[in-house]
Amino acid sequence: MLDLLSNKIFLWTAFNIFVLVLLALDLGVFHRRAHTVSIKEALWWTLVWTVLTLLFNVGVYYWRGTDVALQFLTGFLIERALSMDNLFVFLLIFSYFGVDSRYQHKVLIWGILGALVLRAAMIFAGVALVSMFHWVLYIFGAFLVITGVKMGFQEEGAVDPEKNIIVRLARKILPVTPKFHGGKFFVRIDAKTFATPLFITVVAIEVSDLIFAVDSIPAIFGVTTDAFIIYTSNVFAILGLRALYFAMAGIMNIFEYLKYGLAAVLTFIGIKMVLMDIFPISIVAALSIVGGILIVSIIASLLWPRGKGEEGEV
Repeated sequence: MLDLLSNKIFLWTAFNIFVLVLLALDLGVFHRRAHTVSIKEALWWTLVWTVLTLLFNVGVYYWRGTDVALQFLTGFLIERALSMDNLFVFLLIFSYFGVDSRYQHKVLIWGILGALVLRAAMIFAGVALVSMFHWVLYIFGAFLVITGVKMGFQEEGAVDPEKNIIVRLARKILPVTPKFHGGKFFVRIDAKTFATPLFITVVAIEVSDLIFAVDSIPAIFGVTTDAFIIYTSNVFAILGLRALYFAMAGIMNIFEYLKYGLAAVLTFIGIKMVLMDIFPISIVAALSIVGGILIVSIIASLLWPRGKGEEGEV
């Protein structure tokens, strides 16, 4: 067994098969019938994905030791935290395209499959760059500091998927039906294949995830440069993203200060990367600081809501 665990090809293959089996069970068995996911169901699935993540983390602890297990946990926490903004964008995209709640789960699960491929490519490219040019980490760090500061000061803006160049390109390449056809991505009309608005929604979800990955993946490089740990922590964070969306969709606006917490996390990780050779910060300290920032921002949101309703919005 130890020989198998030392075989990187076996590890990558086994993990990806495990993920595909879980997704197949999720889509083909538990959600075979299109239905609106209730908050109760979403909370149960959030618990399931969290337990699976922690069990994997325990396996990493026995396999690689305390430091690597903490790296995985910190990477997962950062990715899960940064995905909160992504959840809000998902909500806006679904509202923009008018996607029936019964089919939102299907859109998200196919979006996740695409995200796994795109993020794996980004992670491998990042690891290759860092292994060849150590100074790339400084660039990642500076980028995160700039992104964090910008996130903290920028005003909230509406998301218009139709302005995205990839979504517009998809509409130009593929003929798209004017209305939805149930849960179908493609339909045949007069011997011609048409994409439906549901497929365009998947494209918009993929693009939004790719944009957020540009921030989140460099942030995890501030914790570890181990490709397997970066990839697995990303995957587990993404796998629980669907359930988290349905659990949080109705209450995301409550956490008004979370944006500032995420901005602080990105800035902190960026500073950690820039100063790593001068003033290294232990993984335990980094995990504590990231967790503390997120907890404070959530508590502040609950205790001191700014009361958007008082501004005369209808």
